[in-house]
Amino acid sequence: MTNLAIAAHGLRKSYGDKLVLDGVDLEVPAGTIFSLLGPNGAGKTTAVKILSTLVSPGPGSGGIRIGGHDLAADPQAVRAAIGVTGQFSAVDGLITGEENMLLMADLHHLSKRDGRRTAAQLLERFALTDAAQKPASTYSGGMKRRLDLAMTLVGHPRVIFLDEPTTGLDPRSRHNMWQIIRELVDDGATVFLTTQYLEEADQLADRIAVLHGGKIVAEGTAGELKRLVPGGHVRLRFTDPVAYQAAGLALRDAARDDESLALQIASDGSQRDLRSILDRLDAADVEADELTVHTPDLDDVFFALTGDARTDAHTDAHTNDKETV
Repeated sequence: MTNLAIAAHGLRKSYGDKLVLDGVDLEVPAGTIFSLLGPNGAGKTTAVKILSTLVSPGPGSGGIRIGGHDLAADPQAVRAAIGVTGQFSAVDGLITGEENMLLMADLHHLSKRDGRRTAAQLLERFALTDAAQKPASTYSGGMKRRLDLAMTLVGHPRVIFLDEPTTGLDPRSRHNMWQIIRELVDDGATVFLTTQYLEEADQLADRIAVLHGGKIVAEGTAGELKRLVPGGHVRLRFTDPVAYQAAGLALRDAARDDESLALQIASDGSQRDLRSILDRLDAADVEADELTVHTPDLDDVFFALTGDARTDAHTDAHTNDKETV
């Protein structure tokens, strides 16, 4: 348990008659990116608010430890160890970027000298130095989001909660934010990320949990989650008709495409499954000219697990992962 940056057990929360979280367990190893996926209203933001001490857990919740501190016994120590950036910016548009940073430094009780040094360093890190003296209201959406995250880092948090941090950003700004998040983890921070962008979780997260109906309905790496959904297959293409016929005899359970000389066989995409297919080809002394592994993507996983229509979640693209050998 000592290597866990976040450990929450039996997390519960209701608002009136609506049960939002129903016994949610979360464990996030230090120095990793953990992504919580779920449709609108699934309880992602509620989970972040509880873990970041903004709201109290509901009756019957189990223990919560953040950064090694017990949330119930020492919430002040938890607050000192974390940073929170929400989908709605905390930036004050009436003052400059630098003034926003210095205000945050004051809130963290930094001396004027340390505050100015920290502000300058973070503004440079987030490519905001040139705009530091301009009112934040003049910033683009991506600049405001970077400033918001820079303000979060003033207190040097080791656990960072990012609640849908790229909502509304254009693709370039979103990719820039992804790089920043990766750098935070490279520096030793732990990131708890909620998002509706499935590609975002796929690109960033070491582990992903899917929240639906107040419960975690699946958890694992992106690869593990993709293997939960049927539809994966291996496609083998041949240029030699004789080799194609021999492969068809070796892989009798494969679907045939005589026109393109291709075979398609169901597979979960795992190394063991792929090796089994290749061993059967080797036994028949046949070699494919092209082998492509197709696995379901996180879109497929999300909709299979939640049963929600595609309009309930933002997706940047819906393309199967491929690996051609």
